[in-house]
Amino acid sequence: MSFAERCGLNSRERETACEQLLRQVEASGIELIRLGWCDLHGVVRGKTIVASQLRQALANGIGMVSTLLLKDSSDRTAFKVFEPGIQETLPGFAGASNFTLMPDPASWHVLPWTEKTGWLQCQPYFADGRIVPLDSRHVLQQAVQRLTDRGWQMRCGLEVEFHIYRLKDPLHGADLDPDHADWPGPAPEVSLIHPGYNLLTEGWFDRAEEPLRIVQRTAQALGLPLISLEIELGPSQVEAVFDVSDVLTAADHMVLFRNATRQALRRAGYHATFMCRPPFEHIMSSGWHLHQSLCETSTGRNVFMRDGVAQGDARDARQVLSDVGASWLAGLLSHAPALTALCTSTSNGYGRFRPNAMAPQSILWGRDNRGAMLRVIGEPGDKATRIENRLGEPAANPYLYMASQIHAGLDGVDTLLQAPPATETPYSPGAATIPTSLADAVQALHKDAAMCQALGQPFVDYYRTIKQAEHQRMAQAEDVQEFHRREYFGRI
Repeated sequence: MSFAERCGLNSRERETACEQLLRQVEASGIELIRLGWCDLHGVVRGKTIVASQLRQALANGIGMVSTLLLKDSSDRTAFKVFEPGIQETLPGFAGASNFTLMPDPASWHVLPWTEKTGWLQCQPYFADGRIVPLDSRHVLQQAVQRLTDRGWQMRCGLEVEFHIYRLKDPLHGADLDPDHADWPGPAPEVSLIHPGYNLLTEGWFDRAEEPLRIVQRTAQALGLPLISLEIELGPSQVEAVFDVSDVLTAADHMVLFRNATRQALRRAGYHATFMCRPPFEHIMSSGWHLHQSLCETSTGRNVFMRDGVAQGDARDARQVLSDVGASWLAGLLSHAPALTALCTSTSNGYGRFRPNAMAPQSILWGRDNRGAMLRVIGEPGDKATRIENRLGEPAANPYLYMASQIHAGLDGVDTLLQAPPATETPYSPGAATIPTSLADAVQALHKDAAMCQALGQPFVDYYRTIKQAEHQRMAQAEDVQEFHRREYFGRI
């Protein structure tokens, strides 16, 4: 029996896809295949095999040390896997045992920035064939199943801000100096691709066109639904906008986009970072705005769309959203402190929540208001009616970000929550504020009974332990900006 059979992956559809892929690889002259897996921090890890080993990998996977699921953001293992009690805390992880990465043949991509190399997305399984429940993609798959059971599908569009810099010395920079290697090591030395403070300026786009062309061609070669590339306000800051897709595909796209963008630009002498606040004095924070709606699986009808004008206060959510949409909105607001831990998952990201900065500060919603945490876009009869969550940072794990929206939204629907009136002044005092640190957000997640039940208490405890390790190291750092520089700038 193959390991794929043991895992229950031996469907006729998968077997057909495997055979088609094997023929395609042989005909195309592919030499190397990267088997990639997205870790808790949104970083792609995995192994590279030669093409002749693909059949074996599709049938039986490839081994991976289980501690890769237990790393904090510095790549240190946050659990003591060689000490007594680990089997009770984390069954299956004792002794840094092996997991098996199983590739999905439907995820095949030929990488456009390197020679004769393919890429397959994987998920980890225990030796007995059970999927590892702490895998972040599995967490989203479970959330999606809750929607499927109701005949709904979540649709997401991505607006991703990030920074691109020119490497001063791509071959011999400080981060490659063996005398300065550390854990984590020094960040690369960079210069700007545009000077900033001219939002959407065509002249700045022209100055930045070379690296943006690399981003464009890479994304399109991978089949990602790129709509636009834009100049953001901050120095060297840009934005990529993607068309809507189902939620799991959107999360996969985000993982692939970040991974591909960083690698393709690095080969051309540039450095892309998705950390919220790069470690320089003159920067603007980057956000990841997640547009979300529900549709009926059978008809494609937008569940958030209101058919007709409702009576009452113009600031009532039911003026623009269906009853389901209004309760979904209320769920996101009700669980916002807990959601923040999954939407803004690094200690660096909390410097973004400040007034009058096109970023949220308080737990509020508004109609087409970019200062509110949740921006509702649409009107009765508008098939594109949606909620834009502006809480996230671009370094967040996409699977956890999106799973958190589903669980919070469904809790609002199931408990018939009602949203407060829309705000027109999102930075006025008085409203409940977003958590101001990663530690506070993780504590809010741990205290949120509905989110703990939806995600599973073991997952929340696991997530809390890893994020506490990150916070404790930052608290012990003599220079927080230098901590962020080493922890994030060269890595995410």
